[in-house]
Amino acid sequence: MKIGFRTIKTALGVSLSVFIAQSIGLQYFTAAGILTLLCIQKSRKQSVRAALSRLFACLLSLFLSSLLFEAIGYHAYSFLVLLLFFIPLCVRLKIHEGIASSSVIVMHVYMHGKWEPLFFLNEIGVISIGLGVALLINWYMPSIDRDLNRYKDQVDGLIAAILKEIALYLKEGSTQWDGKELILLGDVLGKAGGLAAIDAENNIQRKENSFSHYFTVKRRQYEILERMLPAVSGISIQLEQGQRIGELVEEMNAHMSGGIPSPHLGEKLRGIRDYHKLLPMPQTREEFENRASLYAVANELERFIQSL
Repeated sequence: MKIGFRTIKTALGVSLSVFIAQSIGLQYFTAAGILTLLCIQKSRKQSVRAALSRLFACLLSLFLSSLLFEAIGYHAYSFLVLLLFFIPLCVRLKIHEGIASSSVIVMHVYMHGKWEPLFFLNEIGVISIGLGVALLINWYMPSIDRDLNRYKDQVDGLIAAILKEIALYLKEGSTQWDGKELILLGDVLGKAGGLAAIDAENNIQRKENSFSHYFTVKRRQYEILERMLPAVSGISIQLEQGQRIGELVEEMNAHMSGGIPSPHLGEKLRGIRDYHKLLPMPQTREEFENRASLYAVANELERFIQSL
């Protein structure tokens, strides 16, 4: 059984909320722990959003239920009338996340059975402690830079392996590659993108997130490679044009692996395109189809270079 950091924070937060609320003599002090439990989220941004939603929903339910119960009585059917109005109102105000937690406050109003200023102060205290402790506990987030950098290295290695195989096929016309790196790249980017999103939400004040930007660019490159491979596999004969494009892919891969983007890659690709335009028309259908595939590969390479 594995106990995660979020589980530890939740257990600590609930205990602290109940202890504080009980220590200062609040009624229904266990509700503070419930509110804390519901507000511990994966990121700071999600925690703040959950706390605000629950704060407004709890305050709204406190006043609405008090007014309604005083008007029609403290009866079981009063919940029917209350919830028929309260739930749509929360949805309209976009605070529906707080419906479940605010129901706890409604139960307190019902069980208390009368309108009293001290009771209102008690409930506001319970709400403040529960949500406040959740925000305090959740503000500390362990660094996930190590995991993100590990994903970054994996992505770089997989893209390099894919480009190497493409260059080899274009130059030599055969390869034993099974394409597993492309599938693995998609999986890694999916995991890395989710982790980068959490990292961005944990750094609310940061305007730009380098990891999010990096994996967004790599996702775009992955999509380009995914489109490029069918065109590459459509090349069945070796052509001089294929040799030239294969050498360009090799050079591009070398620059990417070294972390130094080459400004002349685009110019070299344009030079290859200009050279292709001067070649005589294909003499056979097979040559025509292969040159068409090379043209499609060149188009995707141009997009890839622009993403560097």
